[in-house]
Amino acid sequence: MLEVGGGIGALEIELLRAGAAHATNVELVGTYEQAARDLLENLGLAGRVDRTLLDFARDGVQVPRADIVLLHRVICCYPDMESLVRVSADHATRILALSFPANRWWWRIGQLLSRVWFRLRGCAFRLYLHDPRRILAIAEAAGLRPVLQRRGWVWQIAVLERSVS
Repeated sequence: MLEVGGGIGALEIELLRAGAAHATNVELVGTYEQAARDLLENLGLAGRVDRTLLDFARDGVQVPRADIVLLHRVICCYPDMESLVRVSADHATRILALSFPANRWWWRIGQLLSRVWFRLRGCAFRLYLHDPRRILAIAEAAGLRPVLQRRGWVWQIAVLERSVS
């Protein structure tokens, strides 16, 4: 399995505990690396996880494809959603699982407030609200079909599966 933007790797750790043989975590920044290494070592899972630092949307070709690709609360942190979703969908040999902000009016207010807050603090981070229909359309154009969609008050999830031909 491949997790893009997985932080310390909490989701992949759970999948490894549930029987996944191997995981790859791709991060854009090295903030979590030491904590992730320590956690994996303490859990005895270090040999089953590869951690890579790179911009997956731009340089994903360097990462092997995987049966399962996860993007959990990552799409909203990246400006070029189309490239990120396209490369992720292309890497999923079986399943692509996504979570992203639900299309709700308060997200737009939160986005505006967060931009002001981050700008005042001199932080380059930005929150991006991408159209959920466009996110799914890009994944579907890559040969995946939705098998599960849920829209909560804050987050929306979608699981897509590659059609077997």
